[in-house]
Amino acid sequence: MDLAILIKALILGIVEGVTEFLPISSTGHLILAGDLLNANDERWNVFNIVIQTGAMLAIVWEYRARFFRIDIALYRNLFVAFLPAAVIGLLFSKYIKAYLFHAVPVALAFIVGGVVILLVEKNPRTEQRVESTQAMTWLDALKVGFAQCFALIPGTSRSGATIIGGMLFGLSRKAATEFSFFLAVPTLVAAGGYDLLKHRALFSASDLPMFGVGSVAAFITAFIVVRWLIRYVATHDFKPFAWYRIAFGLVVLLTAYFGWVDWKA
Repeated sequence: MDLAILIKALILGIVEGVTEFLPISSTGHLILAGDLLNANDERWNVFNIVIQTGAMLAIVWEYRARFFRIDIALYRNLFVAFLPAAVIGLLFSKYIKAYLFHAVPVALAFIVGGVVILLVEKNPRTEQRVESTQAMTWLDALKVGFAQCFALIPGTSRSGATIIGGMLFGLSRKAATEFSFFLAVPTLVAAGGYDLLKHRALFSASDLPMFGVGSVAAFITAFIVVRWLIRYVATHDFKPFAWYRIAFGLVVLLTAYFGWVDWKA
């Protein structure tokens, strides 16, 4: 396989791993990075979704003691939370990709999401009904699942929507963050498997090294980020990520407006 393709796969894998579990939108970053790397055709779009599975495996490994024991309540909550975005995604994915997988909508979603995070952090809920994921009910999980639907808009951030949504619904910062991690497992596996199956004709066995490099890079970087984020949320809020989102979105809009960067996607 062409070395240039493997280098692009490595870079995109690192971008995926770094951004997947932070409230800054992995999909948005991958769309923009793909533009800059000229890796923005249908094959690369599928690649970006499939390598999310590599990042997901970092969660499975970090929380393996929780995942590999019989925890009916956790499995039930993940199933309930997974359903809303799965249904809406199946119904509208074609339109979302056609109209929203472009630099300007992504940049606008970055900015709006950043403002939402700032508003939530400025007026935090004093009542935290749920201190841990073990205390979550199926209704708590369903509410987080509906919040995850906003992440179908690229640039919104799956982790951002579920963490901030969970906090608004009464989960502690730690519980919302951990449940966002857990919910990534069924969500990313389903998204990657469905997209790869749907577009399997675009690929052959010779593409396996590309997927391997991207997935391994996503796993390693995601594992490092998850370990860091667990410690971070214990003593910090999400305002720095909000300001980053707003600044990054404004930079993309300015470069698009003045033609400084050719955002081909």
